[in-house]
Amino acid sequence: MFKKLHFYIVIVAVLTSCSQGKNPKETNTDDRANDLINETSPYLLQHAYNPVNWKAWNKESLNYAKQENKLIVISVGYSACHWCHVMEEESFENDSVAKLMNENFISIKVDREERPDVDQIYMNAVQLMTGSGGWPLNCIALPDGRPVFGGTYFTKAQWTKILKDMSALYKSDPQKVIAYAEQLTEGVKNSDLIAVNKEEVLYTPLAVKTMVKQWRSSLDFKDGGHEKAPKFPMPSDLHFLLRYSFQLNDNAIKDYVLTTLTKMANGGIYDQIGGGFSRYSVDERWHVPHFEKMLYDNAQLVSLYSKAYQITKNEAFKNIIIETLDFVDNELTQTEGAFYSSIDADSHTKDGELEEGVYYTWTKEELKAALGNDFKLFQDYYNINALGKWENDQYILYKTKNDVEFSKSEGLSLIDLQSKVKTWKTNLLNLRTQRERPRTDDKVLTSWNALMLKAYVDAYRVLGNEIYLNKAIRNGKFLKENQINKDGSMFHNYKNGKSSIEGFSEDYVHTISAFIELYQATFNEEWLHSANELMIYVIAHFLDKESSMFYFTSDKATDLIARKIEIFDNVIPSSNSVLADGLFKLGHYFSNKTYTNLAQQMLSNVNKDLEQTPSGYSNWLNLYLNYSNPYYEVAISGNDAKEKLKELDKSYLPNVLFSGAKNESELPLLQNKYIEGETFLYVCVNGTCKMPVSSSKKAIDQILK
Repeated sequence: MFKKLHFYIVIVAVLTSCSQGKNPKETNTDDRANDLINETSPYLLQHAYNPVNWKAWNKESLNYAKQENKLIVISVGYSACHWCHVMEEESFENDSVAKLMNENFISIKVDREERPDVDQIYMNAVQLMTGSGGWPLNCIALPDGRPVFGGTYFTKAQWTKILKDMSALYKSDPQKVIAYAEQLTEGVKNSDLIAVNKEEVLYTPLAVKTMVKQWRSSLDFKDGGHEKAPKFPMPSDLHFLLRYSFQLNDNAIKDYVLTTLTKMANGGIYDQIGGGFSRYSVDERWHVPHFEKMLYDNAQLVSLYSKAYQITKNEAFKNIIIETLDFVDNELTQTEGAFYSSIDADSHTKDGELEEGVYYTWTKEELKAALGNDFKLFQDYYNINALGKWENDQYILYKTKNDVEFSKSEGLSLIDLQSKVKTWKTNLLNLRTQRERPRTDDKVLTSWNALMLKAYVDAYRVLGNEIYLNKAIRNGKFLKENQINKDGSMFHNYKNGKSSIEGFSEDYVHTISAFIELYQATFNEEWLHSANELMIYVIAHFLDKESSMFYFTSDKATDLIARKIEIFDNVIPSSNSVLADGLFKLGHYFSNKTYTNLAQQMLSNVNKDLEQTPSGYSNWLNLYLNYSNPYYEVAISGNDAKEKLKELDKSYLPNVLFSGAKNESELPLLQNKYIEGETFLYVCVNGTCKMPVSSSKKAIDQILK
C-alpha cells in the first residue's frame, strides 16, 4: 500500500450504483470547447453540453495535456450509472466548478464500457490509494497520464477543494506530485504480475471440496447469494457451484444454488412485469434493486437458468428464461441482430424530475385502478404490503411463495392462477409503456454480444426453440461481418453502422467461447474454425510469453501507462479464465498440444490463488473440474447426429465436449468414425473411446456411470 499524499486525500465508500444521466442540456450553446458532441457513446453525449470542456480519450487529448503541461482529470462512468449522474448534476453542470476544471486541468470523459482498458488502469490506481473503488471513477493524473489522486463519487464541496489543492500543489511543488505518481504507477504495473508455476499441480476432487468448504462461510443459505448487502447475482459463481454440486454430489451446495435462483426470480431484482434482471439488490433479500438492466447480467443469467432447468425441470426457471429473452428481444435487440448494452435505472416522473426506479414501481392506487376486482389477489401474490413497500408509498413487486403454494393457499387451480398472472402482467406492461421509458445505451459491445449469443444457444439447447438458435446464428453473423477484420483482429464497439475501438482480450475470448457453443449446437464447423482463427490472433498479439498469461490489450495499444493481465473472476469472468477454457476445448477439437499445454499452465499459475480465495476464481474452478474429474468428448457421426444431440441435451452434462457430423469430417475427434447408413455415438477421454453405441441413453450411461 502506498503512503498517501500529506496535503489532502478523501477516501470515499464504494458507491457501485447505476443510472443514466439526463437529456443534454441546452444551457451551453457553445459546444466547440466540449469535444464530446462528436462522440457516439450515449454516456459521453450526456456530458456534451456540460460547461466543462470535456475531451474524449484519444492521442490528441493526451498530447494536448502534455503541450499545455496541465494535470488531467480522468472521469470514468457509464450511461446507466446513477451516481455518475448525481456528480454530473452537482459538479460538472456547475459553472464555478467547470471554471476551475477548464482553467487548471485537461478534462477527459471516459465511457468505461467503451474503454475498459482505461478504466482498468485508473481503477487499479484508486484501489491502491484508497483500498476501494467504484463509479463514477475520478482520477487526477500528470500530463503524461500517470495517476496521482483518485476516488469515486465526490460532493461538490469535496471536488472543489480537491481541484484547488491539486492544481496549487502542482504549481508550487510539481516534483512532489511527480514523485508520488512514479511510485503509484510502479504499483499499478506490478499489481497483477503473474509468476509462472513450475511445480506440478495435482488436480483432485478433494482439493476442490476443500476450496468450496472455505467458500461456504461467505454464502447465505437462507436467502441465497453472498452474505450481506448489496447482493449481486454473480452468475459465474453460481454456474461453478451448480456444476460442482452435480459432479461431486454436494446436495447442500445444490440447494444453495437453487435457493439463490428462486429468491432472485421472486425478488424485485427481477422485473416481474417486463422480464429481465437488474444489476444488483441493495438489500439482503433481493427485494430492492438498483434498477438498471445490463446486457451482460441477463445474458449470463439466461445461461445459468437454462442449466438449472436442465437439472430440475422447474417450470419457474423455464419461465424466467423465456421472459428474460422476450425482454432482450423487445428492448435490447437492434435491427441487425446485435444487442444494445443497457437500460437506465432513472426516468422522469410526471413532474419532469429524474428519479431512480420510477418506471418500475407502483402505488396502491395505480394497481387498484388497473386490476379492479383482482387487486386483493394480486396484493397477496406480490406483497403489496409492508413487506413489498419501498419508499414514497411505492411498491416493488415481490413474491414469497411459489405458484403451487400460493394457488393452494387461495383455493385456486394452478392453471387459473397462472392465467390470472399472465393477464396481470399484460395489463400492467401496457400501462407501464405509457410512462416515460428509461433511456437505452444503444452502443453494441462485442464481448457482451458474445455472452448474449451464448445465452440464446444455451436456451435453445434446453428448450428446443429454433427461434433462439436463429437469433444466435444471426448475431454470430453480425459479429463476423462487422466486428472481425480479415487479419483476424476485432473491434470492440459498434454504433450507427460503424465499428470502432480496437478489441480487447475480452472481445476475442467471449467470441471464441460463443462460437464454440454455436458449433456444439449446430455442428457447423464454420464456427469452430472461426473460433480457432481468433485464438491464433490472440496468441500472436496478447500473449505474455514470460508468464503464459494474456494481456487485456494487444501489442498494438500504445496510449496506456501499463498493460494489465486480468485473472480475477468478477460479475463477468476474467478474460484469462475464459481464454484458458477456450484453449482447453480447442486443444481437444484440433488435437493441439500447444493449446492444451498452455491452458494447463495458465491454470497452474493461479492455483495458489484458487486455494487462498476460491470465491474470486469461480470460472478458473470450472476449468479445474475438467482436470480433477472425468472429462469426456462425445463424437456423434451419422445422418441422425443432430437428432441424437437433441436427445443428449435433455440431460445436464457439464463435463462433455460435443462434436458431430452427418458425413465424414476432418476434425480429429470425428475422423474414422463415420459408417454409412448408421449413426453412432462415441464417448471418449483424450481421444480414447469406449465402444460406440447407437442409443443416446447408453451414451449417457457411459458418461454418468
